[in-house]
Amino acid sequence: MTLRLPGALPLGIIGAVMLFLGSFGGGAIRNRGGVLEALDLDFLSYGHGAGISNAVFWAGVATLLVAWAVLGRRHVLNRTEGAEKQVRTALWAWVLPLLPAAPMLSRDVYSYLMQGAMLRDGYDPYTQGAAVNPGPFLLEVSHDWRNTTTPYGPLHLWIGEGVTRLVGDNVTAGVVVYKLISVLGFAAIAWSVPRIARALGGDPALALWLGVANPVMILHMVGGMHNESVMVGLVSLGLLASLHRRFLLGVALIAVAVSLKATAAIALPFVVWLATIHYAKRLHRVPAFLLSGAVGVVETLAVVAAVTWLSGSSWGWLSEISGNSKVINPLALPSLLASWITWLIQVFRTSFEYNTALGVLRSISMVLMLAGLVIMWWLFRQNERRAVAGTALAYQVAFVFNSVTLPWYYASVISLVGAVRPPEWVLRLAVGASVVVTLAFTGSGNHQLYNTWWMLGVFVIAWFLTDWVFGRDLTGPWPVRGAAPHAPADRGERPPVDPAVSHPR
Repeated sequence: MTLRLPGALPLGIIGAVMLFLGSFGGGAIRNRGGVLEALDLDFLSYGHGAGISNAVFWAGVATLLVAWAVLGRRHVLNRTEGAEKQVRTALWAWVLPLLPAAPMLSRDVYSYLMQGAMLRDGYDPYTQGAAVNPGPFLLEVSHDWRNTTTPYGPLHLWIGEGVTRLVGDNVTAGVVVYKLISVLGFAAIAWSVPRIARALGGDPALALWLGVANPVMILHMVGGMHNESVMVGLVSLGLLASLHRRFLLGVALIAVAVSLKATAAIALPFVVWLATIHYAKRLHRVPAFLLSGAVGVVETLAVVAAVTWLSGSSWGWLSEISGNSKVINPLALPSLLASWITWLIQVFRTSFEYNTALGVLRSISMVLMLAGLVIMWWLFRQNERRAVAGTALAYQVAFVFNSVTLPWYYASVISLVGAVRPPEWVLRLAVGASVVVTLAFTGSGNHQLYNTWWMLGVFVIAWFLTDWVFGRDLTGPWPVRGAAPHAPADRGERPPVDPAVSHPR
């Protein structure tokens, strides 16, 4: 007997509709007001009603995840004709029901509104916390963030100021506008990623499925409305422009992304390699590198300075780039190691404190992160495909060693992995990790990473679902060792490329 599931398109739509319905009681719901209260259905946000909402929300997450797996197995990895169009159709059909949904998996959008209102009202979010400006937005900001400054760039505050000037202090209207902004950023990712893959001789269907239709991307970029949506969209457009030899435009787009969130800067050194590869055909490699690097630095500084000046913000954001260290979860290696080391030492010395280990490990980790970024930049310089692959790896290094890592950070990695068509083990790892991250966070934004039994179950699900996506029949025998897996193969319409150039080693 073979496991037979419905089609990916209707299955994903069902999941997205359940997410929409469950978000108002099981998502990152309002503390005051909101849709449920207006409809006199606020009982769905507490008690047994909240239990129902959360059950519907989790059913939606699971259904969307299975739909994504079905889409990958049947159409992308199985080399179905017209797979790219099928993935694109499914993607937007799944996103559509989330447009009117409540915020989910994070309360950050309320902080975005608060920070924009602070700039609007004459406060400095780089030196003052949200508590200095009481009002409807402050009531929705998580207590942990009411007295902290913002780590985001001037473009973030400029957007927030514009939104709050438009909607006033109306929280619901502000959320709707931010949803539209997030969808625009997401659309830029969806438009760019398959074109990046095509420019590199990769598989656009695979890139779109893994890098955009991925539940992590849909849930956190559209559902969670994170500013990563716009940042990654701008970086993707910048990389695509650079691959088409429009380097000034590419650097400008990524520089604008830097003014939104400094993480975007990780891509810029790899754009220098892309420019160097191109101009080395006319100049020697060293002069081409020096010229590309100098122009890139000057242009980036000019763009960021222009955005800072036009936004009416300050350069205070540079001192806040490191972000806030309050967040502790095992997605960041220093936090994970600190937990293990503290547990071990406390066996012999009960007075040993977790923060002692964490402080030391974060310092060491920052050094390792900087070294890792330099190593990735140097190793992935030979050709365009390696430069883009190096960009993804550099982001991964940053997120592993960073003091704070959250699931939506991985949008920068996920969006590029499929575009460079890496080895199958990398694809499997990306799929499995996506399943884990999707199931590790609740609709309210809390995580289950320290819930041992939950996470064990999640890892088991990730293992079997990944194996199924790559062609294994879960009701049949294990494949023979050495047998060819169902993996992406060259499509007839893909332009020919030189294997020595196109496959990162």
